[in-house]
Amino acid sequence: MVILELKQLVFHKKKCKSHRIRFPAFKKKIYLCKNLGSMRVVIINTSERIGGAAIAASRLTEALKNSGIKAKMLVRDKQTDHVGVVALKKSWRKIWQFVWERLIIWKANHFKRENLFAVDIANTGTDVTSLPEFRQADVIHLHWINQGMLSLKDIRKIVESGKPIVWTMHDMWPITGICHHAESCTRYTEQCHTCPLLHKGHKNDLSYRVFNRKKNIYRNANLTFIACSRWLEGLARQSVLTQGHLVTNIPNPLNTNLFRPLDKLQARQKFSLPTDKKLLLFSSMKTTDKRKGISYLVEACLLLQKQYPDFVRQLGVVVVGKASQENESLFPFPVYCLDYVKKEKELAEIYNATDLFVTPSLMENLPNTIVEAMSCGIPCVGFNIGGIPQMIDHLHNGYVAQYKSAEDLANGIYWSLSENNYRSLCEQARRKAESTYSERIVAMKYIQIYNQITGKNA
Repeated sequence: MVILELKQLVFHKKKCKSHRIRFPAFKKKIYLCKNLGSMRVVIINTSERIGGAAIAASRLTEALKNSGIKAKMLVRDKQTDHVGVVALKKSWRKIWQFVWERLIIWKANHFKRENLFAVDIANTGTDVTSLPEFRQADVIHLHWINQGMLSLKDIRKIVESGKPIVWTMHDMWPITGICHHAESCTRYTEQCHTCPLLHKGHKNDLSYRVFNRKKNIYRNANLTFIACSRWLEGLARQSVLTQGHLVTNIPNPLNTNLFRPLDKLQARQKFSLPTDKKLLLFSSMKTTDKRKGISYLVEACLLLQKQYPDFVRQLGVVVVGKASQENESLFPFPVYCLDYVKKEKELAEIYNATDLFVTPSLMENLPNTIVEAMSCGIPCVGFNIGGIPQMIDHLHNGYVAQYKSAEDLANGIYWSLSENNYRSLCEQARRKAESTYSERIVAMKYIQIYNQITGKNA
């Protein structure tokens, strides 16, 4: 709507320089465009492109800019030469900050390596409040800021600046003491202590102390929490830390013009994939990460081999990610391994080269991979966990399997690929992506939040 109105204004402006006088009906639209054009947002994330949160934050930055917002991204680790991304100055101090935080956690964990990277205490970081990008911003938009990007002290300074803060949660860390995923623990709803992720956690352990610091920082902050899924929003509402603050959910955006259905034959030929098989796709930055659940996919494939031997002869698995070859020998049919792909154009081509995306992940918020696959018209199968059932509409554009059930995962793969309405599944997957996750739709939801918290009425 905003883009259309901007085009209308340009057309009328060409006809008359004093368009405000001759076309009073456009005054409201001019005011809207002026508000959006003058709105400045700085998006803060540890990395620019590495990790799901970084990719989501980067995509949101572009979506906002395409919708008239002056958005910049502030990161510790920059991976591209994009002028809209500002990196903190490199120094050995940042490496030491990362190491120092791990040492504190290691000591608190009684020198055990277990769960060393499952928690963060934000005891080190960088004060960004003096940077021009921060000073010029109307809204400070936090994303994933751990591992030395921002400390709790830095977050306090941001709060004390008086600028409104939006915090998009890609995991549970903003609403817990120190963990990114609380799993079955519910102490964060009242007061974190005796953390199960710490060896011999106790009443006044790190989780207790960090939780209290967060509570004091958040108390008088102009802070809005945005979950990427309804599942995470529900958890956030239960936390004491969000009391008195707006909590809602907005999905991650995707460029649906880039991730779109392409010629499958050409895509397979580019990556030297067979043209006579139905291909499953498993993708992860690190395929050996147990949380991504590749073992359940292997077990599901073995069950398919026993139950549907004729069907299995048609199947192959494409595994994308680091260490993709390590699981190759476990599958009962051909496996085609590809390295982790950074270029989004190539990633879209890989999705298009396959027939079904399978994500047996055991812990997810709102995975970018499902949105990407659906936008390419590829149905998805995944476990009933986190935001996955919000994304996959069961038996409509894919299959939601019972959590940790390799048998039901196998059922989902068989049903999706043997279903007579496979083409309909593909069409519905694409339609869901366009109507829910497109850049324009997601950007406008964030703009509404920005206008609300800054007092601007668009």
